[in-house]
Amino acid sequence: MRTLIDFVSNLLTRLPIARWSLIPLRLIVGYGFMQHGFAKLSKGPDTFAVILQGMGVPDPHLMAWLTILTELLGGLAVLLGAFVTIVSVPMTAVLLVAMFKVHLPYGFSSIKLLAVTATGAKFGPVGYEVILLYIACLAALVIGGSGPFAIDGLVRKRFEARTSNSRIPATAVRSTRSLA
Repeated sequence: MRTLIDFVSNLLTRLPIARWSLIPLRLIVGYGFMQHGFAKLSKGPDTFAVILQGMGVPDPHLMAWLTILTELLGGLAVLLGAFVTIVSVPMTAVLLVAMFKVHLPYGFSSIKLLAVTATGAKFGPVGYEVILLYIACLAALVIGGSGPFAIDGLVRKRFEARTSNSRIPATAVRSTRSLA
């Protein structure tokens, strides 16, 4: 697994501008998740719990709050590039539940034009296309890292600085062995 991560890192560092490509992914995924969380919160967690109960989700009030918090806090974390690998797990779980419980019966396409009326376009139920796009973006962020201007980068630099200061150089270890 480490060689795969190194390979992807090497690919991303070949072109200086390539590392910046992760920022738009972070911004749209983070904002999108937060927007969905705010929508559920503004209509009331109880309203969302009723929907979950109708779908047969166990403990719908708890799951409503967990979903809302995952979308809000996970979205903020991705937006800031903080702990992206960790928060991607519950975020992907929310997406998979939405895909299998809601969107799968409507097929792949997220755009189903039913009619164009004087008031505008009328669309049918949304398929699972957008869910897969979100999962792909999260996977790209986990594999490629959070990119520049990310908290993950600051945390990694501090961790590396702390561990490099606590290590004994390999030459020092060899020299003490030769004395023994």
